[in-house]
Amino acid sequence: MTTPDPDTLLAETRAFNVELEELLKTIPAVNTVPPEESRRARREGRGIFPPPVYVAEARDVEIEGPGGPISVRIIAPQQREPRGTFLHFHGGGWTLGDSDGQDVRLQRLARDTGLTAVSVNYRLAPENPYPAGPDDCEAAALWLLGAEGRSVVGTAGPRAVGGDSAGGHLAACTLLRLRDRHGIADAFGAAVFQYGGFDLSMTPSQRLWGDRNLVLSGPILVWFGDQFLPGRDREQRRDPDISPLFAELSGMPPAIFTVGTADPLIDDTLFMEARWRAAGHATELRIWPEAPHGFVSLPMSVADVALAAEHDFLNRTLDFEPCV
Repeated sequence: MTTPDPDTLLAETRAFNVELEELLKTIPAVNTVPPEESRRARREGRGIFPPPVYVAEARDVEIEGPGGPISVRIIAPQQREPRGTFLHFHGGGWTLGDSDGQDVRLQRLARDTGLTAVSVNYRLAPENPYPAGPDDCEAAALWLLGAEGRSVVGTAGPRAVGGDSAGGHLAACTLLRLRDRHGIADAFGAAVFQYGGFDLSMTPSQRLWGDRNLVLSGPILVWFGDQFLPGRDREQRRDPDISPLFAELSGMPPAIFTVGTADPLIDDTLFMEARWRAAGHATELRIWPEAPHGFVSLPMSVADVALAAEHDFLNRTLDFEPCV
C-alpha cells in the first residue's frame, strides 16, 4: 500500500467529514429511533457504514455463556498456518453491531499478521444491560484460553485482544477481569484499542463535544451510556469494572491506542494510554488528524494507514515477521 503524504491524507479526511455530516443530517440519529431499527439499517447497509460483506472462509461456532450460547466468528489466515489468535470485540455503543459486521477488516488482519480472528457476538443493551456484555466477553476469553478453544480455533500461538469503540472498552474490561477474577495476567501478548470509551462517567472531550453529529454527538453518547447502564449515576459509573480508566493497571500487555482528533472520545484514549504507560507497559499512541469516530470502518485512506500501523504493531510486539 502506498501511504498518502500527510497533507493529502488530511485534505481527504476533511472532505470526507463534510460529506459525512451532510449524510448524517438525512437519516435519523441513532438516539431517536429504537435500537432494532438501527440494527436493521446497519444489516441492510443503510446509513454511514458500508454494507456488510461476509467472507467465505468465516465460520460461526457456539460456545457456552453465562446467559446462554454465545456465537463467535472465526476467520483464519488463508494459504498459511495460523500463528496465533486475535480476540475481537465489535463496537456499537454496547447496543448495536454483530460479530460478522467487520469480516473484511478482520480478514485483512488475519492476512497481515497470520493471526486467526475470533469475534464475539456478545449480548447487547438495552435488552441485556451491564454486566451482560462484559460477562459474555469474559466467558469467550476463558473459552479461547481453554483446551476447547485452542482445539476449535486451531492454534496455540501468541494471542492478542482488541476492539473498536465499545469493543475497545470491552477488551480492557476483559483483560482486567482475567487478572482480577482468574489470576490470568499474561494470556494476551498485545492489545489494540481503537477509540475506546474508557470512562463512562464521561471525559471532558465527551462532555464538551456538543450537538455536532460526526458519528457520535453529545446526546448520542449520553443515550448509549443510558442503554448500557440504566439507573447508574455518574459516580457509580466510575466503578473500574465499568470504567477501566479508574482501574489499577498492573499486569497489562503492550498496547496500541488509535484515535482521531475529530472524535469526542479522544480524551478517553489520551488518558488511558497515559495511565497504561505510567503502569509500566509499552504503548504506542497513534492520533490521526481530524479522523472521526469509527473511521477504521469507513471508506477513508486514513483507515488503511491506521490499520497498517496496528498490524505492524502486532507483528513487532508478537515477534512476527510481516506476512506477505
